[in-house]
Amino acid sequence: MKKTLVVFAHPYLEHSNSNVELINFYVRHQHFTLRDLYEEYPDFHIAAFRERKRLKNYDRFIFQFPIIWFGMPPLLRLWIDEVFDRDWLKEGENNPLEGKEVYILVTTGGKERSFTKTGTYKYTIDELISGLIVSLNVFKANIKNIKIVYEANKLSKKEIILHKKEFVELLNQ
Repeated sequence: MKKTLVVFAHPYLEHSNSNVELINFYVRHQHFTLRDLYEEYPDFHIAAFRERKRLKNYDRFIFQFPIIWFGMPPLLRLWIDEVFDRDWLKEGENNPLEGKEVYILVTTGGKERSFTKTGTYKYTIDELISGLIVSLNVFKANIKNIKIVYEANKLSKKEIILHKKEFVELLNQ
């Protein structure tokens, strides 16, 4: 099993049954390290050097977060800005993301049809999280899958478990 770092960012976790159920999986499995950014950095002061060192120890990464006002949570955006290092792009530098598998798990309260070109918001989830996608591509990470859980706040326990099962199957491929 690949040693996996889960970069999790949810500013209102206590109000998200879907995310709680999904992260419980990581906690129960030894190959996953869950990093809750809002728990670790409530003051928004990122220890970028420490985070960069940590990235080198993992084979695979999961970014899990909700859509907050049509984008990533602000602390995740700040984490990316401070941790992702342009020096990784220089010849001879160790790029801890290069070739590593990355999975992105996004939750939203909105309906799937709302996140289309003709829907309510006129933008797709991929477009709304494009900053993360482009950053990962620049650093030559291997984005394996982007899973989106729509209407996450309305899902039954059974539906949440089905989403978790689908995501775990993706990870095991």
